Amino acid sequence: MSGWSDHRRSRPAGDQARRSAQPRRPVGQGEVMSLTLPAGEPAASPWRAVREAELAHLLLQAAGTPTGRPRVVAVDGRGASGKSTLAERLRRRVSRSTVVHTDDIAWHESYFGWGGLLADHVLRPVRRGEEVSFRPPAWAQNGREGAIEVPAGLDLVIVEGVGASQRELADLIDATVWVQSDFAQAEERGIARDIALGVNGDLEGTVAFWHEWMAEELRFLQQQRPWERACLIATGTPPIPLDDDQVAIALGPL
Repeated sequence: MSGWSDHRRSRPAGDQARRSAQPRRPVGQGEVMSLTLPAGEPAASPWRAVREAELAHLLLQAAGTPTGRPRVVAVDGRGASGKSTLAERLRRRVSRSTVVHTDDIAWHESYFGWGGLLADHVLRPVRRGEEVSFRPPAWAQNGREGAIEVPAGLDLVIVEGVGASQRELADLIDATVWVQSDFAQAEERGIARDIALGVNGDLEGTVAFWHEWMAEELRFLQQQRPWERACLIATGTPPIPLDDDQVAIALGPL
């Protein structure tokens, strides 16, 4: 969500979107910590540690073996939950793969009104085995250079972002990962990230934008309940000890 301009702002709603972030102590050896979650999102369990290679294998297996096109895997989750990091880790493990970020589709669009652009200009061509070079209309209107590129002949296309697995896209997605992370930790690091990038103004503006975005995001996710379509749950705030090349996962759906 970082980098979206102020025209996307709307009035914040609900104390849930305003919860202050509290630092959490590291997980000790053999210890399992609970995650603070928004109301209505079930907690995943039990968590287990897997190597990146095993996670990639599980997802490729879940996505099946389509003919003449790549598998399409959605990595969905709340803002700053760790989606981009997980998607990049998967990309590194599958040699002929790429990541499509929904932030690029959604740039200067309404909060969650970009699903048709993703479906018509990226996912459907990918499922036909075609190369994609898509320049969203808002890019031209606002002077953004380049295009969203997906080469032909890949084995895996990872679609990453809040709403990547929305139900309107269900018939275009082969497998979904829901990234469940501690709500307070995600807010803390999301605000810190956006301040460091300087994308939403000063500290006050960044915090205000985060809360406004989160009000929209929580409402959307409560309506969509994407964790109910996930074959695997991963976390960007591990509740169990992990080695550097491990990921904490649980089986879905929730």
